Amino acid sequence: MDLQLLTNAQRRRITCIGESYQRLTGRALVSAEGDPVEALWSSPVAVVAHGTEPDPIFFFGNRTALALFEMDFGTFTRLPSRLSAEPMLRDERARLLERVTRDGLIEDYAGVRISATGKRFRISNASVWNLAHATGEAAGQAAAFAEWTTVASSG
Repeated sequence: MDLQLLTNAQRRRITCIGESYQRLTGRALVSAEGDPVEALWSSPVAVVAHGTEPDPIFFFGNRTALALFEMDFGTFTRLPSRLSAEPMLRDERARLLERVTRDGLIEDYAGVRISATGKRFRISNASVWNLAHATGEAAGQAAAFAEWTTVASSG
């Protein structure tokens, strides 16, 4: 992806990922030096984010995440985030969303994700957090994870 092609609005939205994480944790998600969008894009930690739509659509996946999901940026940023995951039990999903809503951040999420070609991989110790602008306005949710393993196909 050519970062130079991003609009100012897209850059602000992506920058919100790191800023929200910093506000919630007091820790930087990526290096504070240089361009924050470049730092997120180049991170070896997979970083994804979706917006606030009724059926949220990804607006960002970094290089690491796109390789795992086997998609390019344009395809990934048209994907409803729910389609990236194995179907979850309703109770499990409700508990996850309640925790993130209540706490703003969880740092122990695990689950199976599906790539564009149907490959499954299990993420663990993922952080999931609410995105908010400095004004407090909700901007979506993001996740970051550095641990994943391939899940053998059952076929």
